[in-house]
Amino acid sequence: MKKFAYWLYQPYKFFIFIPLFAVSSLLFSFLAASFSILVSPRIGSFWGATWARVTGYLTPMLVTVKGRENIKEQQSYVIIANHQSGYDIFLLYGWLGIDFKWIMKKELRNAPGIGYASHKVGHIFLDRSSPRAAMESIEEAKRKLANGSSVVIFPEGTRSGSNQMGRFKKGAFKIAFELGLPILPVSIVDTYRVYNKGLNLFPGSVRMVIHEPIDTRQYTECQNDLIDLTHTTIQSALSVN
Repeated sequence: MKKFAYWLYQPYKFFIFIPLFAVSSLLFSFLAASFSILVSPRIGSFWGATWARVTGYLTPMLVTVKGRENIKEQQSYVIIANHQSGYDIFLLYGWLGIDFKWIMKKELRNAPGIGYASHKVGHIFLDRSSPRAAMESIEEAKRKLANGSSVVIFPEGTRSGSNQMGRFKKGAFKIAFELGLPILPVSIVDTYRVYNKGLNLFPGSVRMVIHEPIDTRQYTECQNDLIDLTHTTIQSALSVN
């Protein structure tokens, strides 16, 4: 039955979803960049979140969110999430419900359309070519987060393609200490079932669990304990699946 549904979905994917996704990506990139320049980056981010939701609805992707009560208004966070799929971006951007910036590789700044829009919205391009360049990126992040925005990091460094998480790299947590912000752990569940690699796309249900924030000030002398706690917290929601 599932195989039949897969083949039934293919005409929709190629002849409806992909063309609409391409058009909406260009349209919302233009809107995000324009409103960021003319009004404010926060309004530009609104159009980015709208693009993410439109993509989810077109897929279609059914989303369940738990734990929004753990987010405090006007509080900035370093949002640490597991990374299963390219659709994690749409889930976080469209359904997390707070203004945040992505930390991206500097090479993505040159991506047509989306790279320019991301720059204007205020996302942070991390330059690791030298310690000085990396520190300048951190200082830029501090300036952009001063108005209550947060930042999202995937500490696994790559997509897991499953509900089993890889090891966390320490860099994400160093950024949290340098920014002096609490960590907001977020579990992303089952996005890999919706989208994995290439054109492997299929409708499905996904979950996002927002956990209680972790005060990084308690772990300045034991960073490994902070990494382990964050990893265990995020994995706990995946294990229930």
